[in-house]
Amino acid sequence: MRGQGRKESLSDSRDLDGSYDQLTDSVEDEFELSTVCHRPEGLEQLQEQTKFTRKELQVLYRGFKNECPSGIVNEENFKQIYSQFFPQGDSSTYATFLFNAFDTNHDGSVSFEDFVAGLSVILRGTIDDRLNWAFNLYDLNKDGCITKEEMLDIMKSIYDMMGKYTYPALREEAPREHVESFFQKMDRNKDGVVTIEEFIESCQKGLLLLFNLPRDALNIPRKQEPEDPSPASSAAPLPCCHSLIDLLVPLART
Repeated sequence: MRGQGRKESLSDSRDLDGSYDQLTDSVEDEFELSTVCHRPEGLEQLQEQTKFTRKELQVLYRGFKNECPSGIVNEENFKQIYSQFFPQGDSSTYATFLFNAFDTNHDGSVSFEDFVAGLSVILRGTIDDRLNWAFNLYDLNKDGCITKEEMLDIMKSIYDMMGKYTYPALREEAPREHVESFFQKMDRNKDGVVTIEEFIESCQKGLLLLFNLPRDALNIPRKQEPEDPSPASSAAPLPCCHSLIDLLVPLART
């Protein structure tokens, strides 16, 4: 999907770099392209691989490139960007977990193709698509199951992200209590791990998802969900994409 070793024609690359309603002229586009280290796949190919339209991909790319002129984002950049959502806490560990979920080939960087593929699942995917993506996020070592240790690491990172000055105050034992609650509901055969099958089955039956975290403590507005979440959610609107920060808003509000 990355096509890093492939040289694309100027006209193919310009589909994403310079055709935003012809807001920039060709001279400016060529200057921009000369500074890009990674050029994305062709627009038509990304349309086939995601649930976004041509126009939406152009808008998404402009937002991505505003923060990442080189065309890729590394882990440190990603953590810095994500920390702007949670100035009251330390979001670095959770941002690392999130970065690893986007970095599907584990090369230490996230390209626009990587990012838009994940965003397509989060914003436009079916329920099963989203649950598979969430499971991959929680399965830290990618061995196909979630352990209590992995879940505790996730929970601690989320509470660190909330910060110490939330109201009501968070109890020190709260992360472990959430993990126990999660496993009580998700670990159907009581073998100490949660498989993808158990995770999806439990979530589809309306049990605990995302640990029932106190949203008020995160200081994030509740996202309006349809009464019957279904593939119709493929019409979910894009965030305002002036930068990568705007693109990450749906992830912070999940």
